[in-house]
Amino acid sequence: MLTAVTHYTIWVTDQDEALAFYVGKLGLEVHSDVQLDFMRWVTVSVPGEPRPQIILAPLAPPVVDPENAERARDLLSKGILGNFILSTPDCRATYERLRAAGVEFSQEPVEQPYGIDCAARDPFGNEIRFAEQGPGWPA
Repeated sequence: MLTAVTHYTIWVTDQDEALAFYVGKLGLEVHSDVQLDFMRWVTVSVPGEPRPQIILAPLAPPVVDPENAERARDLLSKGILGNFILSTPDCRATYERLRAAGVEFSQEPVEQPYGIDCAARDPFGNEIRFAEQGPGWPA
């Protein structure tokens, strides 16, 4: 029996730059930063919430084969390889705080049937949505 989603992978081209963005700008916390024999394993999570963790996976060998790495980086830069949603109790305040921290948004806060959300991209192209739960939020 499966019980939970514990990790979600997003692709990055520079793990240090990813940490500067996800921890320094968004305010997530480092959960793991371990040098394995074959790669660096880096995960972040919402402060005080160890699960799920976001894996900041390097879009490079050995994780991605050299023949496909360049094509994958091109898709990543176009925002095709990943997205996720972070929940917030106040989307507009989160938007203002993150914008002041230098996060570039592709969509300002908008009222939706499920609440209020906005969208940004990380330095690599991944879309991040910030959502405030409303009465139509999926159960």
